[in-house]
Amino acid sequence: MHMVFIDLEKAYDKVPREVLWRCKNFHIQKIKVAEMRMLRWMYGLTRGDKVRNETIREKVGVTLMENKMRKVRLRWFGHVMRTGMDAPVRRCERLALDGFRKGRGRPKKYWGEVIRRDMEQLQLTEDMTLDRTIWRTRIRAES
Repeated sequence: MHMVFIDLEKAYDKVPREVLWRCKNFHIQKIKVAEMRMLRWMYGLTRGDKVRNETIREKVGVTLMENKMRKVRLRWFGHVMRTGMDAPVRRCERLALDGFRKGRGRPKKYWGEVIRRDMEQLQLTEDMTLDRTIWRTRIRAES
C-alpha cells in the first residue's frame, strides 16, 4: 500500500487568496476529482474497487476541499475585519470605481459576495469577527 502523508492544511494555506475566491463550480469539481484520485492512490484503491468517496474520506480522516477553502477565506476575512480602518486592505474595501464600463455577460464574482455566501452557510455575522476565539471555533466547525 502506498502511503503519503501530506499536511493538507499547510498546502491549502499556500494557495494565493485570489484563487480561493475566484473558483467557479467547474474548478471546484476538478479539484474534488483530483483530491479523490490522490486519496484513493494513498489508500491503495482504484475506482474498480467500488468504494464510496465518503468511506475513503472517513478512513483517511480528510474533510472536503470546499470546507478547507471556505475556512481559509473566512480566516482571511476575520483578519481583515480586525485590522484598523486606515489599513490598506480596508481602504481598498471602501474604494468606489467610477467610469468603468461593464462588459457583456455575467458580472464577475466579487470577494464580498463569496464571503457573504460562506457566512450564510455557516450562519455567521460580521460582529463575530471581533472576538477571535469565537470566530476561529465557528469557522472550524465544519472542517
